Amino acid sequence: MFFFSLVLDPMQPTTPFGARNSGMLVSRSVDHGATWQSPVTLIRSNSPHVLNDKNSLTADPTANGYVYAVWDQLSVFPQTKDAAQLLAENDGVLIARKLHNAAAGAAPVFKFNFTGPSFFSRSIDNGVTWSTAAPIYQPGTNAQTIDNIVRVLRDGTLLDFFTAINVTKAGGVDIGYIKSADKGGSWTGSTFASDIQAVGVVTPDTGQPVRDASILYSVTVNPVTGAIYLAWQDDRFLTATCTTPTGSTPIDGIAFSESDDGGATWSTPVMINKTPANAANPCRQQAFIPAVVASGDGKTIVVTYYDFRNDTNTPARFEGTDYFALFCSTSTPCTNSANWGNEQQLTTASFNILNAPVAGGHFLGDYMGLAASGLTTAYPVFGIATSPNVTAEFTRKISGLQ
Repeated sequence: MFFFSLVLDPMQPTTPFGARNSGMLVSRSVDHGATWQSPVTLIRSNSPHVLNDKNSLTADPTANGYVYAVWDQLSVFPQTKDAAQLLAENDGVLIARKLHNAAAGAAPVFKFNFTGPSFFSRSIDNGVTWSTAAPIYQPGTNAQTIDNIVRVLRDGTLLDFFTAINVTKAGGVDIGYIKSADKGGSWTGSTFASDIQAVGVVTPDTGQPVRDASILYSVTVNPVTGAIYLAWQDDRFLTATCTTPTGSTPIDGIAFSESDDGGATWSTPVMINKTPANAANPCRQQAFIPAVVASGDGKTIVVTYYDFRNDTNTPARFEGTDYFALFCSTSTPCTNSANWGNEQQLTTASFNILNAPVAGGHFLGDYMGLAASGLTTAYPVFGIATSPNVTAEFTRKISGLQ
């Protein structure tokens, strides 16, 4: 077992711009989590102008002992106080959104440049030792990656997926990947699966921002067929508008796209969530923070997400939120939204999104966990706001997938 952690030292007011460390550590357990070995440092940056962020770890199911670590390293230059103050937030998603908005013309242009390459380190001995961390994809100046995730195809090929910001066009957000045929020794240039069209979710009654996954995505590989599945928030599907006391915004749904040729081509995105229409309050049609996984036998795709369908704003300032699972049998074309169904509500009762902690919006987490277990079982991990400023993590067993 492995635990991959982003670590930060507190800022020191006596050093220029409050210099601090950011780094990536991997801990290892050989007794199913009962005890843990000392963490190994993959990278350590001692600069207020560098932030290592948004890390993920992947064990290779096709090569025993191989484990892959990826993350983005956001850096700003020239080294000015304003640049350091941006990274001082220590929150890569909030920073990325600010930089994206600036490039899209929705915010003041920053008086510095930035870049955010994908970094990679691997172990070939089950995490005992690791290669020197190094960039594997350079997005260019005033562009960045975030949400790097390695997925392994059936033939052992690695794909490092990422959100690319300002890479294909100024203000653009795309899901891209690079490929390695030699276990991370070398990588191809970038390919892009789809753009992301999303401005983000607001609470359905008071219009407060929600910390959602509007620049992120989830990706999985079918272990039997090799198909690759993507899910993300997107507002291209619905024409209704969410209007609250704070303004109007498009309505995000859950987008799905599939590649059956190793990522060379992708199906046209379709909206798959089953959130019902709500003419009285279209804001209750918003769906957010998706996760996707394929069952171990390859016969079912599972997608989970939140929405506000059960919200009644009763009592006032209780904005009801629930978590759902949705399924598609791979014996049918899952690129057809009509083939998604058998929806299950995973929360036993609605919770109040206004209780969620705020980190640039009511915060349940940037991701929700979703993993297959055995052939026909999946386990989601999801956040619920249980009291003011408190989020607890829950799981449910989803069994009998066919």
